[in-house]
Amino acid sequence: MNRLGVGIPLHSDLEYLEAFRDIAERDADFFEVNPEALWREVGSRLEPNDFRPLFLEIRRRSGKPFVAHGLGFSLGTPVDVDRPRTEAWLERLREDQADFAFPWISEHLGWQYGDGRFVHLPLPLPMTAEAVDAVASRLRLLSSVSGLAAFENGANHFLLGDPLDEPAFFAEICRAAPARLLLDLHNVHTQCLNLGVDPEAYLARIDADAVLEIHVSGGSATEASWAPSGRVYRLDSHDGPVPEEVWGLLERTIPRCRNLRAVVVERLNGTFGAADVPALAAEVRRAKELFRC
Repeated sequence: MNRLGVGIPLHSDLEYLEAFRDIAERDADFFEVNPEALWREVGSRLEPNDFRPLFLEIRRRSGKPFVAHGLGFSLGTPVDVDRPRTEAWLERLREDQADFAFPWISEHLGWQYGDGRFVHLPLPLPMTAEAVDAVASRLRLLSSVSGLAAFENGANHFLLGDPLDEPAFFAEICRAAPARLLLDLHNVHTQCLNLGVDPEAYLARIDADAVLEIHVSGGSATEASWAPSGRVYRLDSHDGPVPEEVWGLLERTIPRCRNLRAVVVERLNGTFGAADVPALAAEVRRAKELFRC
C-alpha cells in the first residue's frame, strides 16, 4: 500500500491553524482530524459546524489527504447499549467520508459511554473474549464507512491484567474485526514508565504487521502533590517536545512495520507559542528523515 508520509493534526482552533500554517503547507504530507471537531449537537442530531467547510477548503487548496482519528466512539461499548447514538455517529461519519475521502478511520481503544454516562478519556478494558467481540463489532461499523479501520493503544495509568499481555489482546482484536493498529509510541513510553514495564519488551510483543500508523508526541509529569503518595506520573499531554526515548522507539520500530503507511507528530493546541514553531517544524522534518515515502 502507498505511504501517506508524515502528517500533523489539525485542531478546530484558528490560532493553532495560523501558527501551524507554514508547517502544514511546507512540511506535512497529510493531515489528521478528529471528526467530532467538525460537528455540533443539535437536539438528537450531529450537524456540521463552522470548521467543517474550513477544513474542506484546506483539503481542496493543499491537495493533501485527510485521515480521521476519533476520540468518542467508545470502542468498548457494546453496539446495542445505545444504538441511536451509534447510528447518529455513523450517519455523520458517512457524510464526512463522502467529502473528505478518508483512507481510514481510527479510534482510541477503551470504554467511554454506557448507561447514559460518559467519560472524556477512554478507560481500559478487561482483556477478555467479550471485550474483543465488543471492540471488533464497533470497528466493523467504522470499516463499513471507510473500508479500513484502526484503533490506538492507550496511555493507561492502570490495566485490568498484565501489561505485557496487552499486545496479544490487540492482536486478537485485529484478527476478529479485522482491523489495524495505530501504535502511539508516546503512549507506550508513558504507560510502561508508569506501570514499571520495559517498553522494548512491550513492543517486541506487538504484531508489527498490523501497524498501520504511528503517533509520536510529548508529555509532561504530574506534580508530586497530585497523588497522596507523592509519586510523580508521566502524562500523555501532548504539550511538549517528543522525548529522545520516543524518537529512539520510532527509529527502531519503523523497520519492523512492513505495512506502515503514516506517521503523525502530535501537538495539542494551546500548548505552544510562536517561538516554539521552528522546533515543531524540525520534529516533523526529523520524522520524515526516519519515514521516507
